[in-house]
Amino acid sequence: MLTRRTFHRVAVGAAALLGVPALRAQGERIVLAQSAPFTGPAAQLGIQFHQGAKLYFEHLNAQGGVHRRAIDLVRQDDGYEPDRCVENTRKLLADDPLALFGYIGTPTSVAALPLATAARTPFFAPFTGAMALRQPLNRYAFHVRASYNDETALIVKQLTSLGLKKIAVFYQNDAYGKAGLEGVELALGAQNMKPVAQATVERNSVQVAAAVKALVATQPDGIVQIGAYKACAAFIRSARAAGFGGTFFNVSFVGTQALADELGKEAAGVVVSQVMPSPYSAARPVTREFLEAVKKGGSDYQANFSSMEGYLAAKVLAEGLKRGAKPSREGLMSGLESMGNESFGGFNVSFSASDHVASKFVELSMLTGDGRVRT
Repeated sequence: MLTRRTFHRVAVGAAALLGVPALRAQGERIVLAQSAPFTGPAAQLGIQFHQGAKLYFEHLNAQGGVHRRAIDLVRQDDGYEPDRCVENTRKLLADDPLALFGYIGTPTSVAALPLATAARTPFFAPFTGAMALRQPLNRYAFHVRASYNDETALIVKQLTSLGLKKIAVFYQNDAYGKAGLEGVELALGAQNMKPVAQATVERNSVQVAAAVKALVATQPDGIVQIGAYKACAAFIRSARAAGFGGTFFNVSFVGTQALADELGKEAAGVVVSQVMPSPYSAARPVTREFLEAVKKGGSDYQANFSSMEGYLAAKVLAEGLKRGAKPSREGLMSGLESMGNESFGGFNVSFSASDHVASKFVELSMLTGDGRVRT
């Protein structure tokens, strides 16, 4: 039988081999735990988000941490697969982290949240906009980003305002893709419209030939994509090669910089909705702060939307900890719920006991052929 003590020895040994810090019991340090993809077709999402969070926590720790305690963010790789995420989460919870932080994706978060709830552990800032994680209210789940419904509503508004009525949907065949599809259908339904066609791709796959054939045949004006960057890039290339000349719209989870890197010059004109302030425009104080932190962090860190989200998530969580009487799970939750309306350098956040969705901020961006992102 694997005892808690035995598991801890194994975890420490494995972490040492992997170069990952071992989980430590709450005491002189505050431990946060993350399961995310660090390998596989969605790896850049986990890597970039983790880098942004780590950047903020390192800065905070250099200033003495929170309540004189440093914050450790430990991680496990789930490859963006729910079964692996569940296994990781059980292991992470066995070491009593203060919170689960920055899980990446809808299918993985949907699988992990019940475990966090059963363990009475805050589940903070999952990188997903799925409504299934937001409604009904779960007192342990806190969301920093806007929902997929918010994103798809803006995308459909933009499409229809341009007179584009024939809208098709390419989506990942799982909880994430279906959440995005429902958002598109809801937004179109409000205008007595519906998608002209739908086609799917499997998670962690780039087998898009059938979907390209099905959607291009309907000659849509625009295609809304609800997928991760590798599959969406493969679809864009193949659809253009098949003669599609319309516009591609993506939700933020695609991974904006990762999509731009995958497509290269072919990225020109692709639209992505964003739920974080632009990391490329210094108009907001939080962006200037973030860019300065990236500069000081060195070549290991990059400024992009995913790392900006990790940075802001870490910043908001730290504020919740500061408002609590002491670093504890209940203290963190009460601290967050007491936040009310708060501006984090121009990014507005609002939490309360009855509302754990901090933001509805959404704007559109467009990729260029030289790797840049215009907002």
